[in-house]
Amino acid sequence: MKKYRHETVAGIFMLAGLIGVGYLTVKLGNVKWFGNDSYSLYARFNSVSGLRPGNAVEMLGIEIGEVSGFRLDQEKLVVMTELRIRKGIKIYDDAFASIKTVGLIGDKHVSIDPGGGGALLKLGGTILQTESPPDLWDLIRKYAFGDIEKGGKEKK
Repeated sequence: MKKYRHETVAGIFMLAGLIGVGYLTVKLGNVKWFGNDSYSLYARFNSVSGLRPGNAVEMLGIEIGEVSGFRLDQEKLVVMTELRIRKGIKIYDDAFASIKTVGLIGDKHVSIDPGGGGALLKLGGTILQTESPPDLWDLIRKYAFGDIEKGGKEKK
């Protein structure tokens, strides 16, 4: 009888361990099991330098989604950026999207000002008012070689 008791206890610990590893895998991997709780919007940027799929999309300082992917529009010479936004978040057609940096040289994210003066953006809609990230090295070059006057204005 003792033999089966030890095997049963060992089996229970193994099962608990496997359940724990499975739970952590799902939580840390952001695996979605049932349905999709987000919708796609697009934003047109002239440059997406430093932005990667998986980076956060924030509105008013709160994460509301993530960057899903990029597509080059060669006719309009812009990058169409796909944003996956949590359902229930309302974004209007006069919204403004910009690429921001966390800290001085931190990770990039898309920041959205939701607007509110127009109609709601529909599934697959496009945010037309955007601001691309500033090129840090270009700014340093301009400052180092005197292309920027005191007060932050560029020399002409």
